[in-house]
Amino acid sequence: MIRIARRRGEGSGVRRQLFTLVAVTMTLVLLAFLIPLGIVLRGTAADRAIGMATQAAQGQAALIAADPEAANAISGDDVAPGLAVTVFLPNGTVAGQPAARTQSVELASRGRAFTAASGSGVEVLVPVQGLPGGTAVVRAYASPTLLHQGVGRTWAVLIALGLALLVVGLVLADRLGHRLVAAVTGLAATADRLAEGDLDARAEPTGPRELRRVGAELNRLAARITELLAAEREEVADLAHRLRTPVTALRLDAEAVADPDDRQRVNSDVDHLARIVDEVIRTARRPVREGVGAHADLAAVVASRVAFWTPLAEDDGRAMESFVSATPVLVRATESDVAAAVDALIQNVFAHTPDGTGMRVEVTARSDGGGMLLVADDGPGFADSDVERGAAERGVSGSSTGLGLDIARRTAEASGGSMRIGRGPHSPDHTSQLPSGALITVIFGAAQDPPPGRI
Repeated sequence: MIRIARRRGEGSGVRRQLFTLVAVTMTLVLLAFLIPLGIVLRGTAADRAIGMATQAAQGQAALIAADPEAANAISGDDVAPGLAVTVFLPNGTVAGQPAARTQSVELASRGRAFTAASGSGVEVLVPVQGLPGGTAVVRAYASPTLLHQGVGRTWAVLIALGLALLVVGLVLADRLGHRLVAAVTGLAATADRLAEGDLDARAEPTGPRELRRVGAELNRLAARITELLAAEREEVADLAHRLRTPVTALRLDAEAVADPDDRQRVNSDVDHLARIVDEVIRTARRPVREGVGAHADLAAVVASRVAFWTPLAEDDGRAMESFVSATPVLVRATESDVAAAVDALIQNVFAHTPDGTGMRVEVTARSDGGGMLLVADDGPGFADSDVERGAAERGVSGSSTGLGLDIARRTAEASGGSMRIGRGPHSPDHTSQLPSGALITVIFGAAQDPPPGRI
């Protein structure tokens, strides 16, 4: 669950980055488009106002040219709002809207029509020649209000349009990001399930073509892994099954032993060997470890295995002490896996220490759940080179096949725990007097869902 949550957090980060990228890109594009468009529309509004002023000035000039007396009747109230029309007559009087006689008016009285800026507005001057007494000048002034009429509304519309386009783009980007992230997160979740041992996990190819191809290849890889593991398990099971022939021969030889006690002891050993072979076959045919659903009482299993090994320890003159918790210690592993790990650790003492070497086995419950198994002996202990090389790794031990400690390590790690090796006394979690030879500490993870009646 933690790994899935981490994947979701990473997916949210990718989605957020895509969202930010689209937001920045669309903002720049909209600004690059809307700002020039707004400037053009502002210029268009000014041109429209100037055109209105020019039309008004030329109209009044034509009227005065046709009837000079009409200049006295101009009031300037019949023009568009924001437009002022003034007539400067040759005798110096002013008709229409009051205005000062500027240098532009003097220049226009010489017979030149033109447009000039005046304050914040624009004035259009048209001369009327041929009148009695000289030349009249018609001045049409477009105020800033007229020049910018409709510009504010146009900018508001452009801003609203830009924001609407930005929102639509972000929504589409979010949907696209969600689709991409969902596809990638699904692939990652499938890979996590495969890594945790769920070989039935398969990805549903979704998203773009490239991601669908990755999903298909991941499914092919999972299927191939399943095939290879199945073939390996069958090979191991076949090899283990071939051991039944020598076991049967040993059983027949045991029946030929004359002494009843020896015959019973040998038969017991052969029966145990046959059970081990059967367990190897079952384990080999089991697809994966039971995982989080497995439960075992570490204390009960260790007590059972110690009872089995005690007679052999007595025969070798070994002092075998055991300190096992009186209450159940539930761990996340099957009883067979725990038993195999305990047997491997105890057998390791028998195989690599001289006869008469004492040993100690302890089981304690951990405060945060699970349990801890300590196996210590009075032997020479592990060499520094073995500890540095990691003698618990498969095939590393120089004096054996290197499988015994690896069995215990893999069982511990599969339960969510760990294993460490060293020299005793070694464990800061325990205060009892431990032997001074080799010390192996195996930590088992807590059972997540204990069965009824086991607590």
